[in-house]
Amino acid sequence: MTPEQPPKVVTRHRDGEIRAYVVGPGTFGRLEPAAVFRPRAGDEVVESVVRPDLERVVYATPHGVVCLTRAGDLVWASAFEPPSDVRHGHRTDVSLSLDGRTVWVYRPDVMAGRGRADRWVVYGADTGEVLADRELETAGHGGSHSVHPVDGSVYLGIGEGQDGSVILRGVTGADGAPRFATYPWPDRCLIELAPGGRQFMTVDHGQDDVAFHHHPGGEVLFTLSVEAFGYDPEDTCVEWSGGYLTPDTAVVTLGGERPDEEEWFRHHLVDVRTGTPVGEIALDAVHPYDGVLLGDGSWLTEGPDGHPVRRSRTAGVS
Repeated sequence: MTPEQPPKVVTRHRDGEIRAYVVGPGTFGRLEPAAVFRPRAGDEVVESVVRPDLERVVYATPHGVVCLTRAGDLVWASAFEPPSDVRHGHRTDVSLSLDGRTVWVYRPDVMAGRGRADRWVVYGADTGEVLADRELETAGHGGSHSVHPVDGSVYLGIGEGQDGSVILRGVTGADGAPRFATYPWPDRCLIELAPGGRQFMTVDHGQDDVAFHHHPGGEVLFTLSVEAFGYDPEDTCVEWSGGYLTPDTAVVTLGGERPDEEEWFRHHLVDVRTGTPVGEIALDAVHPYDGVLLGDGSWLTEGPDGHPVRRSRTAGVS
């Protein structure tokens, strides 16, 4: 049984601010910021995470990671050395652990011109102390963290462009020391963990299929090709998006290009208990990567004013 989680907090970056939105029970439609943080002058924020109590933000820039209070006071900062003079092609990612005690940061150091290996660094959330610094065998353009909702392990998916993608998992042991493992696939993109944590979803780097894996070992439970959804693989692909609508229902995004070169996409439902497609769903998304599934039957899309909009099939949000 999944323990009760605090309300989900999501962030958006707009007008020089980090805006934190609380996705609580019964809250639908356009969301208003519950807290607003102002980064340090000159900091280019690429990713951020806010504690559930809304009192601290941790954000990543191309050159480091920073923790501030809600009042804007510096708690700690860690600069990436040497500073990168490469403007594009690398994106740092940051995540907060389930218990809030640690901050996990992916550093794409190869593409940033900082070294011959990327790094996965774990900091103490209160002090900024480096608890682990793992050298990776990757040269990624960016990464994305997912935190397991029960055991607190942290997944990291790294995209290496045309060279494929890598999925890793970090676990904090009983002694408090993080340990790391790499899954054996060089070509699967991590999409999301299931709400209850029993499985996770990946998409083939070549976009030919979607697979569902057992947590934590990664054993494949089932795979669905483009053909399984009724499409021709010659002109349709599985997008690197989607996720879990509920613990038992996943959303898979299919897309392609029409003869007139107009791009299209659709969201298909999959019953993960049986491994079968069960129809479509309209997320009101404006592009294949707009919808963010929350796992409780609802999802977020981006509003025209930059604020997220929470929707569900029953809430009647327009």
